[in-house]
Amino acid sequence: MELLLIRHALPQRTVVSEGAADPLLSADGHAQAARLAEYLSTEHLDAIYSSPLRRAAQTADPLADRHRLPVVVVDELAEFDRHSSEYIPVEELKRTNDPRWQLIVSGQWIEGGDTPEVFSERVVAAIEALVVAHQGDRIAVVCHGGVIGAYVAHVLGMAPRAQSFFYPNYTSIHRLAAASSGERSIVTLNETGHLRGSGLPIGMFQR
Repeated sequence: MELLLIRHALPQRTVVSEGAADPLLSADGHAQAARLAEYLSTEHLDAIYSSPLRRAAQTADPLADRHRLPVVVVDELAEFDRHSSEYIPVEELKRTNDPRWQLIVSGQWIEGGDTPEVFSERVVAAIEALVVAHQGDRIAVVCHGGVIGAYVAHVLGMAPRAQSFFYPNYTSIHRLAAASSGERSIVTLNETGHLRGSGLPIGMFQR
């Protein structure tokens, strides 16, 4: 089967005094999601899954409309810091040289969420369950940079704390092939052809 892991589009900067920050997409984010849906409109999809967080669900909606499929929410696909009271795009952290950016650069784990080991175990189990349920299918899973990093690191045989070894761009597509024999292969990483030349932000290292 073919697994498309898709990072959500650009969210709004969100800081709340109580509860968890669960940002909506920004205007650019909605435009990114629309271009993603157009880009994948000619590919057959058998199912679409999403993290429960709003930035992922809103990214999945245009894709689901194009394919006339429901979006199935999987709670275990949430980002590691789902209960954090703030969401600040990593590009802003980099631009302002925020201390959290320095932690990311040094490969350290930002506190406030699951440990790398617990997070990786949760993510891998959830995605593997979808793989088993969709033998022979092509499915899209709209989720988060950390989720994608955790699963790709698992496929590469890397330790859970290595999951930030690369940066998934906004609405980037990461294709993996999963055989019923248990083999997992990476087909592409960070597909962003749908954003090229659009003037929309792509990610931390590309415009």
